Amino acid sequence: MAHSHAGHDHHDHHAHGHGHLHGAGRGANGAEQTRRLRVALLITTLVLVAEAVGGWLANSLALLADAGHMLTDVAALALTLFVAWFSQRPETPRRTYGYLRLEILAAFLNGATLLLISAAILWEAVLRLRRPEPVGGGLMLAIALLGLVANLASAWVLHPASEGSLNVRGAYLHILGDMLGSVGAVAAALIIRFTHWLPADPIASIIVTVIVVHSAWRLVRESVDVFLESTPAHISLGGVRAQLEAIPGVESVHDLHVWTVTSGVIAMSAHAIVREPERHQHVLEHVHDAMRLFGIQHVTVQLERKEMYERELHLHP
Repeated sequence: MAHSHAGHDHHDHHAHGHGHLHGAGRGANGAEQTRRLRVALLITTLVLVAEAVGGWLANSLALLADAGHMLTDVAALALTLFVAWFSQRPETPRRTYGYLRLEILAAFLNGATLLLISAAILWEAVLRLRRPEPVGGGLMLAIALLGLVANLASAWVLHPASEGSLNVRGAYLHILGDMLGSVGAVAAALIIRFTHWLPADPIASIIVTVIVVHSAWRLVRESVDVFLESTPAHISLGGVRAQLEAIPGVESVHDLHVWTVTSGVIAMSAHAIVREPERHQHVLEHVHDAMRLFGIQHVTVQLERKEMYERELHLHP
């Protein structure tokens, strides 16, 4: 009976923490995030049209590469906006975490799309290096400068919201990639205008694309880590175990898991042997306090009065 009593006490405490968890991403912070995303989407859409038309007229691969990234930006920002709105829907009996994980899916799709676009641009750039094509340097320079100013504005708008959300960071990385693309296009346009050296255009697109690939790969890797429920990189599982086993009354800890639900929401579950039933509530309270040190908000602990190796081997073969 002692075990079920402790579990019941924990369930009440746990339910309170869980409600707080879903409320965290809502309200004023969510509205501000959405507003910033809308502004960035408007700026990016206008520049996409300008760069696509300008790149075609000037026959500039660096501009068209930037416009390609811009196209993924528009899709990424639209997806990010949709997810920021949709993921705030309340949890249901079927989806007990609500739609929080949609954010990670959007981040993964953003990163994967960037990698595919980058591969296409690299292929075209290699072809152009072998057979350079004439480029309208003056028009290219004007459009590239317009793109650079617009990307700087979008990055400035999105930066404050990108710190706490993997989804918004995906959109922000798209914008940064475009900003680098605009810098490369400006540099290439200046070189072509003053030296008429045509390979500057594909070389600029290659340099920019390699930088974008690095950021996109990191985003994809982090998203996959969340899907695989890996221990967050900034948390030491050994440190969590040591902290739990230092609590008076806890003899040992097993079946310990720490994972990310969505950006800024980390969960932990563990089994702990606490032989004295009267210590159970005290231990549970200490566990919740200890996990706050690691930034873990969602805690589930099963307290056991004696070893259950045979049962648990059957459950986790």
